[in-house]
Amino acid sequence: MTGFLFEFTFFLAAPVWLLMIFAPGRGITDRVAASPLTVLPVLAVYLVLAVPVLPELWTAVSAPDIDTFRDLTALANGAGAVWAQVIAWDLLLGQWMYRESRRLALSPFLMGPLLVLTILLSPFALLVFLPIRAARSAKGVRPAPVES
Repeated sequence: MTGFLFEFTFFLAAPVWLLMIFAPGRGITDRVAASPLTVLPVLAVYLVLAVPVLPELWTAVSAPDIDTFRDLTALANGAGAVWAQVIAWDLLLGQWMYRESRRLALSPFLMGPLLVLTILLSPFALLVFLPIRAARSAKGVRPAPVES
C-alpha cells in the first residue's frame, strides 16, 4: 500500500501541472492555479503515510540531524511522507510561479520548460525564475490584467 501511495502522490498533482504547462492562460487553468486547495489530495496521502511514523517524524523535525532524518527516510512510510511533502511544496511553488508569470506576461514558451524543471528540481527552477521575475519587474513591464 505504501509503495502505491508513494507513486500515486505525483499523479494527484499531475493534472494541475498539465494545465499550467499545456493550457496556460485558459480560464480553468488560471482558476485552478489560483487555488491552494489543489494540494489537499496530496496532503491527504501525506497524512496517511505520516501518521504511522509520527514519533519518528516528530523526532526528525524537532531535533534535526542527518542520522535522525536518515532513520525516518529508511522507513517506507517516512520516505513516502517526505515525498508527499515535496510534491505538495513543488505544486504550490509551481502555482505561484505560474501566477507570477501570467501577471508579468512572461511567455508560455519560457514558463513551460521552467515549470517542468520545477517538477523535477524545484530549487533550481526557483533560482532561475527569481532573476527573470526581478528583471521583468525592474523593466517596469506593466503586469497583465488578472482576471477573477
